[in-house]
This record gives sequence, C-alpha cells and structure tokens, in this order.
Amino acid sequence: MPTETVSAPPGAPPAVGPGATGPLRRAWLRVWRRPVVRLALLAAVVLVLAGVYLGTDVPGSLAFALRIRGLTVAAMLVVAAAVGVSTVVFHTVVGNRILTPSIMGFDAFYVLISTIVVFFLGSAEFLRLDELAMWVVQVLVMVAFSVVLFTWMFGGRRRSIHLMLLVGIVLGTGFRSLTEWMQRMLDPLDFQVLTDAMFASLTRPDPVLLALTGGIVAAGCLALVPLLPTLDVLTLGEPAAVGLGVNHRRVVMTLFLVVSVMVAASTALVGPILFFGLIVANLAYSYAGSFRHAWTLPVAVLLGLVCLLGGQLVLERLFGFGGTLSTVIDFAGGLFFLYLVLRKGAR
Repeated sequence: MPTETVSAPPGAPPAVGPGATGPLRRAWLRVWRRPVVRLALLAAVVLVLAGVYLGTDVPGSLAFALRIRGLTVAAMLVVAAAVGVSTVVFHTVVGNRILTPSIMGFDAFYVLISTIVVFFLGSAEFLRLDELAMWVVQVLVMVAFSVVLFTWMFGGRRRSIHLMLLVGIVLGTGFRSLTEWMQRMLDPLDFQVLTDAMFASLTRPDPVLLALTGGIVAAGCLALVPLLPTLDVLTLGEPAAVGLGVNHRRVVMTLFLVVSVMVAASTALVGPILFFGLIVANLAYSYAGSFRHAWTLPVAVLLGLVCLLGGQLVLERLFGFGGTLSTVIDFAGGLFFLYLVLRKGAR
C-alpha cells in the first residue's frame, strides 16, 4: 500500500532530536556521538535526581533532613566511584565483561569476617564493637588477602590471570561454605543480628568512615589517571600491549592493588552489593560511545549514581521503604547477568 507523507505545517519549527530527518538528523547524530555530550547529559540527570532526593518530601527540619540525606548522597557517590571504576578496570585487565571483583571472593570474605566475630564473641559484643576499628580490620584483612593472592598467582613465573581467577572462585566458594557452616551453629538471635548486618546499607553512614573511604577511593581514582592511556592499550590484549611497550606484569599488579583497596574500603563501609558493578560497567560500555577509559570510567560512576539515586527514590517515594536497595540491585543484577550469559552463549 502507498504510504502517505505527512509534512510539517507552515511556520512550524524544524524537528530536532532522534526523530528528525535529513540534515537535522545527521547533525543530531554527529552531536550525540560525542562522548562529552553524553557525559554532560548524564551529569544533568544525576543533578536532577540528587536535587529531587534532597529537596522533596522533607520531614521536619529542612537543615537536619538535608544533612542526613547529604551523607546518603555522599555514600552513594563513594560507592558508585569505587565499584564502577574498579569493575571497568577489572574487566580491562581480565578481558572479560561478565566477571567482577566480587568473583575473587571479596564479598564472601567480608561476610566470613563478620560471621567469625559473631561466632566467637556473640551478637552483643559484635554490636558493641567500635565501628572504626571494625572497618580498619576488615579493610586490612581483605587487602592483605588480595595482595597475597595476586603476588602468589601473578607475581611469580605462573603469570596466569585465568589461574588466579580460578583460585579466587575456589577460595570464594570455600569462604561461603565455611560461613554457612558457622551460621548454622549460631543462636537464632545472633543469626538475626548477623543477617541484618550483611545487607548493604547506604543510609546514615558514619561520617568518619565515609570520609576515610572517600579519601581512599579518591586516591585510587587519582592513581589511575596517569594509567588511562595504558588501560586503553590493555584492551588490545596482553600480546599487543607487550608489543607496544607496556610492562604488563607491573601494570597489572598495580591495577589489581588499586582495585582491591577500593573494593575493600567500599565493601567495609556499606556491605556487599554483588551485581552492582556488573550493571553499571556494561551499561557504561554501551552508553559512553567510546572505548577510551577517560570516558567509560566517569560514565560508569554517573550511571552508578543514577541507579542508586533512582532506586532510593523509588523505594522511599513509591514503596515507603518497602525493601532494601541492595536487594533490588541484586535481583536486577542477577537477571542482567543471565541476560549477558545467554546473549554471549547465543553468539
């Protein structure tokens, strides 16, 4: 059947945006292909969401509510930066966009540390422990574990990233098995206290711990700035990177160390969020419009903020705190993980 062409009425402004046709459409596509435009648009969305979260439905004193919510937004920024940046860097190093730093057993190790404390000291002593001391112990233990693993599996003659990942998976499984065995031996009250502590919480973080974690994450991001061109080269694979003059072993060890410190600090601050990095990193690859890490890394951070702020707004405004944000992220991330696995398997 012949199609009818609908023309714009006389005097109407020309159409712009994705639905435009002809020269305007081509001009729009040229503008949209620029990563800086996409980054600016994403930053604007983040500012709008932050403004809505901070300034709407404020109970009681505005200053008090803004101070409490400001800490929550700051915690979201720290977590989004730590998880988003570390996951993108981890994907670049291992050459796989499905694996995340949690595959190395960080989350399982965090849960194991808390379970050991409750198992031997009881829930009452666990609740009385100084938060700063507990945070320091958790960060130091997780970083020490990762450094020993990386040095043992990649610093010697083996130099096998895949072997290191396999060992990390096995150790993570062992940590989870030991954790489950110890939890079965706990008193029901102790188990309830431990279960409540295992859910990631971004609301009302401790200001001191937030400042320490923010400093560590900021230092890690600054340490990656000089390595951005090297990260772009690493996307070509180890043989090509070595051929272009990259000291692969030293660079990979440095990147693993930065990733370990950032993930350990953020996990000790708010708890484990299993699939969060998987979501924001893969969305960043599709949205950034460039393979360069100078664009994908900030896009991953901003997308993480969009997910956290948007998810928190939905939970608070629509469901009235009818669940925890980490539970929603883990559920959505699990579905997204299955989608990635099935899509790659179909190729």
